[in-house]
Amino acid sequence: MPTLTLCALTTSDHDELTAFEFRNREFFESWINARPEAYYAPGGIAAAIAAAQQDASRDLAYQYLLREDGTLVARVNLTQVKRAHYHCASLGYRVGAEHNGRGLAKAAVRLARDQAFSALSLHRIEATCRPENPASIHVLAANGFVQFGHARRCFQLGGSWFDLLHFEAHAQTI
Repeated sequence: MPTLTLCALTTSDHDELTAFEFRNREFFESWINARPEAYYAPGGIAAAIAAAQQDASRDLAYQYLLREDGTLVARVNLTQVKRAHYHCASLGYRVGAEHNGRGLAKAAVRLARDQAFSALSLHRIEATCRPENPASIHVLAANGFVQFGHARRCFQLGGSWFDLLHFEAHAQTI
């Protein structure tokens, strides 16, 4: 049975993260908007790692890498952390194209959800996904997320408008 670990992003992840991002760029951009070109320019990923570490130190966002037997297979992020009166964050995740369909997204979300509701003391996590992505809907539902909204034609990708489904999970649901 493979060993899965979720770890915060560090500077030592640079080379492996760079390979992961370049290898999966086209696949990721088929579902979400492209990162700025500066991200892929020399020094771009190093700057993004430094920014992620600064965000974590300021309790604004947390970025994690999921590894299977030591190999980077997915990313999961808790962003837009709001503390006073809310104690919530937004969840995002991406699994490398060659690792899809193996339950890794479900595991990554479970591990990040557990981290959010325990170590980070969050009360609520929000997530969105496109209706044409039933696998992502399943990942969220399997992790206790409940759909609370449907925004129509609110997200533009490649010149086309898409709907987004809105989900939430609360600390007391686990």
